Amino acid sequence: MSWLDNYVRPRIQQLVRRAPSPQDLWRQCDDCAQMIFHRDLEQAMMVCPNCGNHMRIGAEQRFKLLLDDGSREDMIMPEVALDPLKFRDQKRYTDRLKDAHNKNGAGDALKAASGTIEGAPAVVAVLDFSFMGGSMGAAVGAGFLAAVQKAVENKAGFVAVTASGGARMQEGILSLMQMPRTVAALGLLKDAGLPYITVLTDPTTGGVSASFAMLGDVAIAEPAAAIGFAGQRVIKETIGQTLPDGFQRAEYLLDHGMLDIVSPRDELKATVGRVLNLLLQTEVEDEPVQELVIAPLPVEAVIAAEEQGEAPPPTDTEVTSLEDGVFVEAKYSEVDPEAAKKADEDPR
Repeated sequence: MSWLDNYVRPRIQQLVRRAPSPQDLWRQCDDCAQMIFHRDLEQAMMVCPNCGNHMRIGAEQRFKLLLDDGSREDMIMPEVALDPLKFRDQKRYTDRLKDAHNKNGAGDALKAASGTIEGAPAVVAVLDFSFMGGSMGAAVGAGFLAAVQKAVENKAGFVAVTASGGARMQEGILSLMQMPRTVAALGLLKDAGLPYITVLTDPTTGGVSASFAMLGDVAIAEPAAAIGFAGQRVIKETIGQTLPDGFQRAEYLLDHGMLDIVSPRDELKATVGRVLNLLLQTEVEDEPVQELVIAPLPVEAVIAAEEQGEAPPPTDTEVTSLEDGVFVEAKYSEVDPEAAKKADEDPR
């Protein structure tokens, strides 16, 4: 039996293995139908050079895109019960997980790694849409919490890259419980004073968009990414109205104040790195401040200022030479008590 497995079967597989065909070397853009050579597409970060369509990419490509070279350290995700509800529809839930594992080589939809982005320390958690639609179950919730704790431990910024259809139906109420769980985890970042940045990619919907995806200190999205809770058809049938053009797209959400930045993929790393470096600054050099010393004012000046409804003008100031661009802080000293008393008694 071992001879068949070790010698005959590999030989047969080698004979019948299909060589790459011309169709495998080209990919068609979903928007403009342009055929693109696979190497050109990879060089363009999976962005169509003809129409600018941002195609979906996996977690590995996200890490290579965001993290600085040589800084990546993958995290080991915590183990959870695979099928707590013993769920089965057309297939067993465990069989679906095995298929997803074999296809993607990942433990679940969420991967996390620590490193630096443009020199700023960061922990990046990525939802991979190719693993059961990036759906959120107990494994995603546990991994998200572990990634947040890692960011607090490293005193690093936390970046969540989302691409998900929402909660995982095969885990029922357990998947819905991950919504408050992930939101509560973000409280650890707030208590530690660390920034939380969300990068919303196509698509970000359902329970993910209704929880941690929309709670970033800074919300960034890729161009034309579909972002929302329910689908457009459901919304249209519910409200009985025609939806505006571009509804639930990144640019529409940016115009209506739900996003801070829409960044093309080739500028995404620089954008995230710039924001992280700004928010992680803990020591800011104070600019020199020169104080003006104001002497007590005479009675006549106080009366004249009160009649005109103006504040008493500063007099007898002592100012040293100031360099350009230095702010000056002026403080009014208290008026001489005797002068104030005379001003109150003055019949005018």
